[in-house]
Amino acid sequence: MLENEQTGRAGPAGPLDVPDDHISEEESDGDYSARPSLADDLLALFEDGKTYAEAELAYQKSRAGYTANRIKGALALGFAAFGVLHLALIALTVGIVIALTPLVGPWLATAIVTVALIITGIVLLRMLKGRIDDIRTAFSDNDDD
Repeated sequence: MLENEQTGRAGPAGPLDVPDDHISEEESDGDYSARPSLADDLLALFEDGKTYAEAELAYQKSRAGYTANRIKGALALGFAAFGVLHLALIALTVGIVIALTPLVGPWLATAIVTVALIITGIVLLRMLKGRIDDIRTAFSDNDDD
């Protein structure tokens, strides 16, 4: 039933992946010189591989360009957020100094805020060092695990 339906269609009735210049065994009458040779098939395979590699390279280039563009935007937003948060921390520091001034005086208020910030900075640096050491351990060549 399918053969009857396909014969009414326009175009070739054979498989779709066969090249246009392909000659079936019935048409060739045993003449193998009209069929594509192994060298022709290998050349076609090489050309297809080359086309695929070029397309893949073009795809990866466009993907890298898109990613680079998005990274630039993300970095700009990150630096802007860092700047705004930095200004907010400066305002907080000044506010704390102003708030402590009537209680302990301006010099002692400045000293208290400065020492608190130095201690916070040291704690954060030690946490950073721990993270960097973890990364170094993960990429070290030692197999102590």
